[in-house]
Amino acid sequence: MTKDLFQPLRLGELTLPSRIAMAPMTRSRADDDGVQPEIAATYYGQRAGAGLIISEGIYPSAMGKGYVRTPGLHTDAQVAAWSKVTKAVHDKGGRIFAQLMHTGRVAVPAFLPGGALPVAPSAIRAEGQAYTDQGMVPMVTPRALETTEIAGVIAEYRDATRRALEAGFDGVELHAASGYLPEQFLSSKSNRRTDGYGGSIANRVRFVVEVLEAMAAVAGSGRVGIKISPEMNFNDVADDTPQETYRHLVERISSLNLAYLHVALFGTPTDYHGLLRPLFKGAYLAGGGFTGDTAEAALAQGRADAIVFGAAFIANPDLPKRLAEGLPLAEPDKATFYAPGPQGYIDYPPAV
Repeated sequence: MTKDLFQPLRLGELTLPSRIAMAPMTRSRADDDGVQPEIAATYYGQRAGAGLIISEGIYPSAMGKGYVRTPGLHTDAQVAAWSKVTKAVHDKGGRIFAQLMHTGRVAVPAFLPGGALPVAPSAIRAEGQAYTDQGMVPMVTPRALETTEIAGVIAEYRDATRRALEAGFDGVELHAASGYLPEQFLSSKSNRRTDGYGGSIANRVRFVVEVLEAMAAVAGSGRVGIKISPEMNFNDVADDTPQETYRHLVERISSLNLAYLHVALFGTPTDYHGLLRPLFKGAYLAGGGFTGDTAEAALAQGRADAIVFGAAFIANPDLPKRLAEGLPLAEPDKATFYAPGPQGYIDYPPAV
């Protein structure tokens, strides 16, 4: 019997050869200017056997950077470096989307132009600390965006989408999870605005919808996806009525004809796949701790159209082959997840 994981899938304007997607995973190999090194092309090219690769989070503007050695997509040098990555993937028959990740209030001034304060929907500090090469530093109270500034932030996503296409990406994914700027707008704990972008659920969803519309205006809706992770509560983000908020969000964006909805769940008691999958018209990608067996079960039960694998792809560049042939999986070295250099990045061997 043919395994469901290895059936083709129509995803927006693309046809994927399998239903195995590689998750966006921060690997922290870029230089201080957000430019990917040559080894990034090797890393992604090694994993081109995935039905779809979703890149690590890429900041769309200088104000969106939130972590050391993360890559950007707003300068010519960054585009040139990503062009080598997409070529490496395409040369091996793969497909790759760029994940656009604006960290909002999670950033600290050390990462931002001129030591600026990070921006957010409201001036509410996230509890926690940020990692820098000089050690851990506390989060700061961000500056609340003025209503008149929001269109400019949305334009940054639009411009980054254009640059992603110039760099050869097959599409773009909006990172609206992990407590970053889009989820800060979505969530009642971090959004206390009193204008048209705050208060009601409809108003809090507005920023995400307008960003997606801007991205789709450049790439076409069939080359735009979105990632959400309800109740993950990472980076001190939370919502008073998450089921209602995410139901409204998915109902609202379903009419945009996006390529896919990527939902990553991590221990939430709510069955969001069961709640949200029926509400979305496009391809539904499920992520969060899947094994080969649980992935097959989810597809067979109609709970998802494709499965997103994360850490397994780090140590197993040929993960689809291993899943297809029932080969053992190597374990990743967590100490090198975010370390600079090739170790733990491009030196995991394929299966014999």
